[in-house]
Amino acid sequence: MQGYKVKEFGQPVKRYVQILSLMDEPELIRQYRYAHSKEGFWPEIKEGIRTVGILEMELYIYGNTEVMIVETPLDFDWNTAMGKLAGLPRQQEWEDFVGRFQVCPEGSTSDEKWHKMDRMFYLYED
Repeated sequence: MQGYKVKEFGQPVKRYVQILSLMDEPELIRQYRYAHSKEGFWPEIKEGIRTVGILEMELYIYGNTEVMIVETPLDFDWNTAMGKLAGLPRQQEWEDFVGRFQVCPEGSTSDEKWHKMDRMFYLYED
């Protein structure tokens, strides 16, 4: 099993974990993976993510299930940030583009597509 290095931000952070279903078609998943590669990802979208205060965003995939992990400063307000993100240049165009690969209604915003997961366990402090 491969592990992934985690960035250190020099400050406490909050983590959000969300899940999304993709179309269960290998060719569409291949195209979706490319759209999220270093070469295929739209620079305006990366800039928008940073602009709203997100420190890190990671996507993981298993079959046609995708998991997103987002790390933010402690004072980050999810609803405010997602409202701002939805109005940034090319954001809805990106959501419509990737929506072709996702199981979601046409025209959905990012916040409408993803389902927040509840943390049910962690290594509790003594």
